[in-house]
Amino acid sequence: MLISFEGLDASGKSTQLKLLESHLKSIGKDSLCLREPGGILLGEEIRNILLHHQEEIHPTAELLLFFASRAELIERRIRPALLRGEIVILDRFYDSTIAYQGFGRGIDLKIIEQLISIVTQGLEPNHTFYLDISPEAAFQRKTQLVESNQFANQDRGNQLDRMERSGLEFFRKVQEGYHYVAKKFHHRVVTLNAEENIESLHKKIVSQLFPNI
Repeated sequence: MLISFEGLDASGKSTQLKLLESHLKSIGKDSLCLREPGGILLGEEIRNILLHHQEEIHPTAELLLFFASRAELIERRIRPALLRGEIVILDRFYDSTIAYQGFGRGIDLKIIEQLISIVTQGLEPNHTFYLDISPEAAFQRKTQLVESNQFANQDRGNQLDRMERSGLEFFRKVQEGYHYVAKKFHHRVVTLNAEENIESLHKKIVSQLFPNI
């Protein structure tokens, strides 16, 4: 089973992913949690370029870097784990590319769809949980997190990665992209209100995956 979590930064994806991982462990199910971009050494190096590179990156270059990381992750980690019968949980997958690079950066969706087809070879999540939150609420959460951590006395701008510095209008477009994804792939995408109680969201996710348990 392949499960993906999607949403803006600070939507609570990572929290819900960890809660699901703990739940699966408690009921004796093997799982592998991975993040995009990342999950392998090359992917982590690409992640560092994408999020922390000081120079501007052209949208097309950004797109191809994401797919380079994804191609390696699929072939080296995701497919082998699925073949072993493990449940794979992803913190982002290609839906993020549609939302961020397609709607956010304005890259032709047909090009993105072609790249998805080439790289995934038909691999699609069985379940996708989209944690929907407005860009304004997400930025407020991010601000609170930054101000509450050990870097609170430093320049807050230094704590925002390259994507996060793209501005509210960019993230409004990204949210629009996620709504497009949720509608197009309604057979697998479950939209959840990210501002709901953490435990309530977790219970909804578990009941969606294992309705008879």
